[in-house]
Amino acid sequence: MKKMSVIIVAVLGVVWLGMSGCVVTQSSVKKQIDERVGEVQKQVEANQEEIATLKNEHLRSLQQKQEETLTLSSDAMEMGEEALARAEEAGRVAEGKLLYQVTFTDEAVHFGFDRSSLSKEAKAALDEFSNTIKAANKNIYLEIQGHTDSIGTREYNMRLGQARADRVMRYLHTKHGIPLHRLNIFSYGESRPIVDNKTRSNRAKNRRVTLVVIQ
Repeated sequence: MKKMSVIIVAVLGVVWLGMSGCVVTQSSVKKQIDERVGEVQKQVEANQEEIATLKNEHLRSLQQKQEETLTLSSDAMEMGEEALARAEEAGRVAEGKLLYQVTFTDEAVHFGFDRSSLSKEAKAALDEFSNTIKAANKNIYLEIQGHTDSIGTREYNMRLGQARADRVMRYLHTKHGIPLHRLNIFSYGESRPIVDNKTRSNRAKNRRVTLVVIQ
């Protein structure tokens, strides 16, 4: 009987240990599951934040492109209106009466080789010219002609002559308030030299801007 009691106790002990092991295992598994669920939840939240950020960046990009498009459209309309006005005035210039013309060469105003910027000498000469035509108080038009020496390609010199004439036009408009519709620019490039281009001093003479005053 005693032996039987010992056996029963032993069996119960084994059963209890088995159940304890099951409880420990279930608790561990539940903890791992909770941890995994937490990690997944964090990843979901991170993905949501990233998606929201990308959406905002995309919207900002679209808005910026739309604003740039509207700005370009506005600029294009303004340039078109300005070009139309200048074309109309150019027609009037063609029918006008030549009063006189003034030429500024590199020797006098230092345009410089391969440059279109205005030197202080060029600005001073343009200031004096502007004061003269303002004092005359006449409804005049100006054709601003850009010229270059023969160094470089014909196409490049046409662009350089145009750039020089454009700089003069912008200076007369912004500094002296001469209306753009009374200013017309044209480039002759290297095609109308006043002397040959064989020497440095001659090339400096050919680098010039001519202002043709027309009534």
